[in-house]
Amino acid sequence: MRTKSLAQSLPLIAPVHMLILSVIVIPSAFVVWLSVTKSTFGQDPSFVGLENYIRVLSDPAFRRALWNTIVIVVCAVHIELAVGLLVALLFASGLWFRRFLLVAVLAPYAVSEVIAVVMWRFLFDPDAGPITLALKALGLPILDWSFEPTHAMVLIALLTIWLHLPFTFIILYAARLAIPSDLYEAARIDGATPFQAFRRVTFPLLGPAVMVALLFRYIFAFRIFSEVWLLTGGGPARSTEVVAVYLYQEAFSYNAFGSAAATAWIMVAASLVLASGYVFLLRKQVTGNAH
Repeated sequence: MRTKSLAQSLPLIAPVHMLILSVIVIPSAFVVWLSVTKSTFGQDPSFVGLENYIRVLSDPAFRRALWNTIVIVVCAVHIELAVGLLVALLFASGLWFRRFLLVAVLAPYAVSEVIAVVMWRFLFDPDAGPITLALKALGLPILDWSFEPTHAMVLIALLTIWLHLPFTFIILYAARLAIPSDLYEAARIDGATPFQAFRRVTFPLLGPAVMVALLFRYIFAFRIFSEVWLLTGGGPARSTEVVAVYLYQEAFSYNAFGSAAATAWIMVAASLVLASGYVFLLRKQVTGNAH
């Protein structure tokens, strides 16, 4: 009976399997094959084994791009998490004009990345940007991001935080609203201060949501491309390149498809290692809370 039921259900699930096969499995297999070959325009692919992986990992430009990616990810994601948690707690405490402010907080997620970069380039223009002029008027240092790599990295991190803060905020805000108010009433009766209530009640119960937000944001931030490519193009002198921009340059500027494919799989491997660590911590935390 079970075999017959399975045979009857195969035509229903076949389209999904075909979609997964054509969109994920076959392209992934092709990229794996491409990563172990030397391939470019007008040249037949030739098998080179792990040579592309070795070349990419030993390339100083890749190591610099990897370092830039790590710096942006670590700084931007944790600052974004702290700001998102603070804003979520403020909204949960009962702000005035909460509906209007909620729209304002979520607005960046509705903005196209291209439009966001154009807007930020105008605001932080080193010569005539409104924010630059305001900083000069206050006697504060400006972000000369068109010439200074460090300033460019700071601006990229700020843009990333602004663009993706709504994602982190909505996860933490929903988790905060799910905490029963009875727990806070009990903490207040026991004489707990607001900080003690946060440390003993809010933060432990927000732990799984924080881990989920960190997991997704680390993976998404590790693949950062649009902000860097549209803002600086990886310059000056490739000093602000990230791994995704390095991959793009290898594939479409230097036509080195083999090393580009190897870079892609290195990114996948790094994302899987990162995700597995956070999934382990999340499972451990959830299991601990259950006991």
